[in-house]
Amino acid sequence: MPPAPKLIVFDCDSTLSAIEGIDELGRAGGPEIFAMVERMTNDAMDGKISVESVFGKRLEIIRPSAEMVASVGRQYVATVEPTAVETLARLRAAGWTPLILSGGFRNAIRPLADFLGIERVEAVDLYFDEAGNYRGYDRDYPTTRSGGKPELIRALKRELAPERIVMVGDGVSDLETKTEVDLFIGFGRYAAREKVRAGATHFVLSLDQIPPLLA
Repeated sequence: MPPAPKLIVFDCDSTLSAIEGIDELGRAGGPEIFAMVERMTNDAMDGKISVESVFGKRLEIIRPSAEMVASVGRQYVATVEPTAVETLARLRAAGWTPLILSGGFRNAIRPLADFLGIERVEAVDLYFDEAGNYRGYDRDYPTTRSGGKPELIRALKRELAPERIVMVGDGVSDLETKTEVDLFIGFGRYAAREKVRAGATHFVLSLDQIPPLLA
């Protein structure tokens, strides 16, 4: 029987990468749409409004094409957190398995995961028609609503029975996992949210600060 894994679960947007994917999709729609989407995203990540109150609304405003999503995938890689590659190498050497758990879109995140050598991505699927036009998203996926990330952490624990599980993220949706993980690390390089700083066991400004916390 294989040994129980040690899992380190990363948020994607404003954590592994500098950008918020949904905001970049909004930016492609022009300044008015971008401002509207960015405001909704920040209010949700700060815990002022629920994730579910804005999730579908933002996508209906933007109606992203497959090419827009592919472009955001390239942006994720171009804006990768500068210590991410080195940090992940150190974590793997210490026996940790990294995963991505995101309220963003699997289609856009997959290129960054491949770049970082992360096999498993838990995120929302977007759907397109044959011409690449938007036709919806997986409305049943847990991270489309508040409490979705803790739900997925519980599912990971049931599936993989990890020895330890650590969560790293910048948003209130990440902080919601604190009661389900062995350690919650808040991340503030790109967005230092006060609720996350106050609630985190540790709060870091660079991913390379994480390995010593897990020794």
